[in-house]
Amino acid sequence: MARKPGIPSTAKSPTVDHDVIRELAQLLDETGLTEIEFERQGVSIRVARHGYAPAGRARPADLPVAAPTATIPSGAPADPAQHPGAVASPMVGTAYLGSAPGARPFVEVGSRVKAGETLIIIEAMKTMNQIPAPRSGTVIQILIEDGQPVEYGEPLMIIE
Repeated sequence: MARKPGIPSTAKSPTVDHDVIRELAQLLDETGLTEIEFERQGVSIRVARHGYAPAGRARPADLPVAAPTATIPSGAPADPAQHPGAVASPMVGTAYLGSAPGARPFVEVGSRVKAGETLIIIEAMKTMNQIPAPRSGTVIQILIEDGQPVEYGEPLMIIE
């Protein structure tokens, strides 16, 4: 907690509101953000997460085993982020594969896409942002699930 400039040091120090800190931490988990700052009556509270691991997502040992959405061609990088056709998230938010809950996804594995065609939607700060295909090609792998929080730079899918 930091005191705002201009408030004399002789002023009574405000007490820490632990409930506000808990609510901010929960908001980080729900939104996938890594940092949030809140200010009220000259008191600023900043909550940050280092080594991001949202509470709403299961640990690898808890995840159900499922068939991959596509196989990685031999000779392709094992890390999807290193693949030359990787489409990275341009922002932090929640990714949606379709235009509405239960709607058909914009693209599926095997879909042919043209540059500029909508691949997914990322909701950030209550704004729905359409993410266009950076190049034409075929979607060979979708690396996220519908409604999953994503970070800036996180690989979303691979287009070859």
